Amino acid sequence: MDASSTYQDSLPVSSDALLEQLRGWGLEFTFHEHVPLRTVEDAKSVEAGLVVEGETAFRVKNLYLRDKKKRNYLVTLEQDREIDLKALGAQLGVGNLSFGSADRLMENLGIRPGAVSPLAMVSGAEKGVTFFMDAAAKTADRIYMHPLVNDRTIGMTFADLAVFFEKVDVSPTWLDLD
Repeated sequence: MDASSTYQDSLPVSSDALLEQLRGWGLEFTFHEHVPLRTVEDAKSVEAGLVVEGETAFRVKNLYLRDKKKRNYLVTLEQDREIDLKALGAQLGVGNLSFGSADRLMENLGIRPGAVSPLAMVSGAEKGVTFFMDAAAKTADRIYMHPLVNDRTIGMTFADLAVFFEKVDVSPTWLDLD
């Protein structure tokens, strides 16, 4: 199965259910449907149609990682940020990091490869996934991310994203990478 909304009903939390929950919490977001995006390069091909003119956009790159002690991490960075996993592991104080498997991604974040997103912490918080996010997101007008599937993108203000984190009981660790 791919990571598109076609198969969202096989996820622990469907994209539709997540979007309804966001609305129920009074959170506002822009919503876009597009071809499935699997990479940052794919995302760049559609982002001109997503970004609200005049706003500062924070477009995400997400890494699902594990350490040697089998602890799980979701790291959300600005999409063009270069990253060295060894250096990142040292900065986070967790040692060597490697990418988690597709099976573990589904088990711990309830999503498939290509749809990794901070919004997956709706499932990840219960599974003990530790969440790190690029502090640069705090200064953006809008943060763009997948709502658990890769053929949809939503844009939220930092304030609304912070309320989401509070509602799912997630306290991000903010990474100052500049």
